[in-house]
Amino acid sequence: MEFKRGSKKIINAWAFYDWANSAYALVISTAIFPIYYESVTENSDGLVQFLGTTFHNTSLYTYALSLSFLIIACISPVLSSIADYMGNKKRFMQFFCYLGSFSVMSLYFFKGQETLWIGILFTIFASVGFWGSLVFYNAYLPEVAYPEQQDRVSAKGFMLGYFGSVFLLLFNLTMVMQPHWYGITEPTLPSRISFLMVGLWWLGFAQFTFSKLPNNIYNKKPKREFIIESFKSLRLVTDELVHYPQLKRYLIAFFLYSVGVQTTILLSTVYGKKELGLETSNLIITILLVQFVGIFGAFLFSRVSERFGNIPALKLTVIIWAFASYGAFLLHRNDPSVYGKFYILGGVLGLVLGAIQTLSRSTYSKLLPEETENHATYFSFYDVTEKISIVFGTFIFGLAIALTNSMKTSILILSLFFLSGFIVLSLIKKTKYVS
Repeated sequence: MEFKRGSKKIINAWAFYDWANSAYALVISTAIFPIYYESVTENSDGLVQFLGTTFHNTSLYTYALSLSFLIIACISPVLSSIADYMGNKKRFMQFFCYLGSFSVMSLYFFKGQETLWIGILFTIFASVGFWGSLVFYNAYLPEVAYPEQQDRVSAKGFMLGYFGSVFLLLFNLTMVMQPHWYGITEPTLPSRISFLMVGLWWLGFAQFTFSKLPNNIYNKKPKREFIIESFKSLRLVTDELVHYPQLKRYLIAFFLYSVGVQTTILLSTVYGKKELGLETSNLIITILLVQFVGIFGAFLFSRVSERFGNIPALKLTVIIWAFASYGAFLLHRNDPSVYGKFYILGGVLGLVLGAIQTLSRSTYSKLLPEETENHATYFSFYDVTEKISIVFGTFIFGLAIALTNSMKTSILILSLFFLSGFIVLSLIKKTKYVS
């Protein structure tokens, strides 16, 4: 297929990768796997043995996630620079997609504490694969769409992701909650089959994107010393960042509010289950609510940004996140209306979840230098910022649990990061495409 920037065909092919990979984000990161992990590792004292050391089971899970994000933060700038120099972003995107999908399928063999090493090891690999592929996927945005299209195109990806992941999750839930429909009697088998299906879904649907996306848009012909030249390219982009103060400020703001957003996404179900004592069915209802409202939120705020500008729209989403986070802190398991309040919070977060993800990606894309061809390298800084924020957020969350045996302190801290992000966003000045 001939590559034509801004064409409907290439935009649809790019956005469809969100359909493929979002099953991981929903089923593995948010819904079934965190609940499954807690159920098969919990005991009277909540402690597990791993690598000869005793951990709180939830803390171990957060530390594993932190390590995966740290790995991506370390390798993505170098790999992205190599990809830009050699013109092979798609090959790197494919590698991480396959690493992630096969790792998710390997979670099928995680049955309990006796196979805890499988759960932890492939949780790390799956996370590295998912987030690693997104570095190169996001880097295609300024290449497949013009700046004036990017808010809607970014939103289209997230909307497809929400639709696709909900379809698979609903089917998985029938197995998890009604296993007798399928003649399943082994307690862990429904969840483990779900992990297998997520990997196959991700791997299979990604092939449509890979069949359409171009691999070397700028027809680059790398020299043999591609590693040395790639490091030069990385240094060049690093030096260029110094001369783009709005881009630097945006990355700082993005780091601050991403601490709150990504930690909430990863650990909200754990918070609901352990701190508030909610039943699994209530958590699943909330997750589905978030997904359906998120579709509307991504669409709505892409239009809000077109009407009022990216930064005002982002500031609105961030302040809503701050109030919602503080609202979660105020919830208590003994409150007779805790279920209803948790659903309301889920609806509010759903409205701004898709919005903040959509606008964050498109705003950064619009702030990039128009003349650059190093999109993967630039987006690696975006990715590193996000991953460091997750490392920071999940580590704080896990450490607070270990020190206080409560998650409420962590939730309160997250609301402060949202407020800090709002303040830095207020310092960003208007540019040609961002107002």
